[in-house]
Amino acid sequence: MPEDERTAASAEEASIERIRRRIQQRDYTVGVVGLGFVGLPLSLAYCESGFRVLGFDIDPAKVDALSEGNSYIDHLEEDRVRTAVSSGRLTATADFSRLGEPDAILICVPTPLDRHQAPDLRHVESTARQISKSLRFGQLVVLESTTYPGTTEEVLAPILDGSGLACGSEYFLAFSPEREDPGNRQFRTTSVPKVVGAMDRNAATIAVELYSAVFREIVPVSSTRAAEATKLTENIFRSVNIALVNELKKVYSAMDIDIWEVIDAAATKPYGFMRFTPGPGWGGHCIPVDPFYLAWKAREKSYRARFIELAGVVNREMPDYVMERLTEALNQHGKPIQGSSVLILGLAYKPDIADARESPAFELMDRLLTLGARVSYHDPLLPEAPQTTGWPQLPRLRSVALDRDTLAAQDAVVLVTKHSTIDYDLVAATASLIVDTRGVYRQAADNVVQA
Repeated sequence: MPEDERTAASAEEASIERIRRRIQQRDYTVGVVGLGFVGLPLSLAYCESGFRVLGFDIDPAKVDALSEGNSYIDHLEEDRVRTAVSSGRLTATADFSRLGEPDAILICVPTPLDRHQAPDLRHVESTARQISKSLRFGQLVVLESTTYPGTTEEVLAPILDGSGLACGSEYFLAFSPEREDPGNRQFRTTSVPKVVGAMDRNAATIAVELYSAVFREIVPVSSTRAAEATKLTENIFRSVNIALVNELKKVYSAMDIDIWEVIDAAATKPYGFMRFTPGPGWGGHCIPVDPFYLAWKAREKSYRARFIELAGVVNREMPDYVMERLTEALNQHGKPIQGSSVLILGLAYKPDIADARESPAFELMDRLLTLGARVSYHDPLLPEAPQTTGWPQLPRLRSVALDRDTLAAQDAVVLVTKHSTIDYDLVAATASLIVDTRGVYRQAADNVVQA
């Protein structure tokens, strides 16, 4: 190697080492773009590890809440937010011209699907354009939003390169998929191993150092593509297995076999079986969305991801099954759906969290209203039904009280979400008809129909 190349390489190594030391000494500011279910827990984790965090969000209500030390996510303790803000470690802003201030920028913005089930990367692209305006020498940019393999390299890098800086020597780029599970008390943000894939060796060194300061275990992979594929594989695995148990629920019901008894028995096998439970469909920010990122990318390569697509069909059809069971049950009581009062019990997509994104409850409510039913809901964590992009036509509803008068006034109660704080004994004792999609009522009863 010529002398000038050795000198340049030596200077580059020294620069990377200085960045590593700054991270180790907590003389390093972390920027987080998107302060929702992923970005806010991540911000708090870095604050609690001694870093200064500058959080960015387009929603001024979130910025104002954080500035006052208030948490707007139920499962994140307000004391953590208040401590982070009062210590001066956490600052929230909607001023994206400040993106040049942090030493690292972690992107945690939504990656939904459009109406054609294709990736909608407008939030990622918009964030990248904002970053490129003030991108400076030595900054690390990490995408955490779930997306298809190739996004970091094919979409993010070209936009950032528009700043005039060179990726790998003047700025650094990596992908590290979020693994948040809202409401999970067993696995917190920092206890879940962190997968990191980078565009080059320098970016990998810096990104691994930064995440090692907060996460207990780092799992480096060879590229951003491998890291992107890792996250999709995790969620596709769940999507396919949820579809499997949902299909088995329908098959076994036709055979007069209790799916819950079968799952309990199968789960006693200490190897080769993983427990998944059926429900009224799928929900949340990951499972109904992420698998289709890979299905879309596969079509670009002239390949059809049939398992992924079939799982989507099965899971999307589950509200049909629930409606069939509800219709049959009401008919047996001499009542049509039109004009019947139906209470949806649980609006959230999973138990004990105030998150209703993509919840099957909305699809059921929409179908019931279309058929002329009188629909209400009860959810102890969601006093008001949020507006949704998937069901914009739904009326604004508020959670009703779950008492004897409310239950007695219903022609049917459809149990959608198994919140631990709901009085299921009261429901069983008072409701004339319960359509149970979650296996809460395992004992046979005249007023319970499994769906």
